[in-house]
Amino acid sequence: MGRTHSRAARAGAVVLGALACLAAIAAWLNSSPVPRAAGDRLFLVRRGDGLATISARLQQEGYIRWAPLLTGLGRLRGTAGSFKAGYYRVPARASTARIHDLLVGGAQSLGKLTIPEGWSAGKIASHLEAQGICPAADFLAAVASPQAARRLGVPAAGLEGYLFPDTYFVPSPFPADTLAEIMVRRFFEVLGEAAPGWEGLEPAALHEKVIVASIVEREYRVAEEAPRIASVFYNRLRRNIGLESCATLEYIITEIQGKAHPEYITIEDKKIDSPYNTYKWAGLPPGPIANAGRVALQAAFQPARTDYLYFVLRDAGTGRHYFSRDLSEHNQAKYLYLKKP
Repeated sequence: MGRTHSRAARAGAVVLGALACLAAIAAWLNSSPVPRAAGDRLFLVRRGDGLATISARLQQEGYIRWAPLLTGLGRLRGTAGSFKAGYYRVPARASTARIHDLLVGGAQSLGKLTIPEGWSAGKIASHLEAQGICPAADFLAAVASPQAARRLGVPAAGLEGYLFPDTYFVPSPFPADTLAEIMVRRFFEVLGEAAPGWEGLEPAALHEKVIVASIVEREYRVAEEAPRIASVFYNRLRRNIGLESCATLEYIITEIQGKAHPEYITIEDKKIDSPYNTYKWAGLPPGPIANAGRVALQAAFQPARTDYLYFVLRDAGTGRHYFSRDLSEHNQAKYLYLKKP
């Protein structure tokens, strides 16, 4: 009996000693700063990441010193499955325990960011800077990066046309390159829903359809007409006729020349010497003129089957167009709806 009691006492002392040792290690890890930490930083918990993965990345990226401590803390507190996906602003020198509480509590500092359909990268960049999310120059640099385009599977030298217009929830400020990547990944996600089987396209064919979608986006007003507008452009491309899209001239004037949006297109505008001038040159412009939404993307990838070659706005109130098969019919429609030959 005495020997049993002695063994139990020794075992208890060993356990207490081990706990004390662990407590001392934890205290040191929590109090000593992480060498690489320099100011608040953003950390992403990806959807589906487990505690071990999160802990390992936190250590690898310099947020914590020892991943097993966070893993053990989560298991001890029963929070291993409670880490919430999202972006977190982690304060400099935050302890492991504080980071644990931050990620489990889901205390993300997120703002609502809405990017309308049809905006160019330039307009998006200006909006981001006005919202305090990132400098416009940083975003434009991210969009113009050929390396980013290759990494994200964009068949072009930059990301224009592949920045999906949507509502995003991000902290402020937020890294420009990360936001651009999120928007591109969202683009391909929506494209998979709007145009199943797009993966079978050659890169050049994919990019051509994205260019068409960007023009359709700036031309259509009623969703059900978008596939017909797309068909007009494809019919003209097949016949090697200039697209004659006012939207491409507006792009030249506002995005390239940096002028105010014109009230109407003049004869002189149609003579502007630019590869984006679809009145002067047949074929597609060299790149997208905007970032298209779901309706325009679906129209460009699944156009209507028509023999239309022209369209003209017939009702400014409803946004509906009149579609014509030949120039004579188109001129009559212009006279009727625009009141001029």
